[in-house]
Amino acid sequence: MMKKIIPLEEGDFYLSKDGYKVFTRQYHLKRGYCCESSCRHCPYDYDIKRNSQ
Repeated sequence: MMKKIIPLEEGDFYLSKDGYKVFTRQYHLKRGYCCESSCRHCPYDYDIKRNSQ
């Protein structure tokens, strides 16, 4: 199953000092699910330490 492509809009990300895209809470909510990658602005309260097996 292919994942839906979500077009980026203003406020969806910012660039870190190293030039990486950092997705914001706004983007994660628009995407609609947690990717379980411990994203900095994850609104789904995912914690890799708490959720690892």
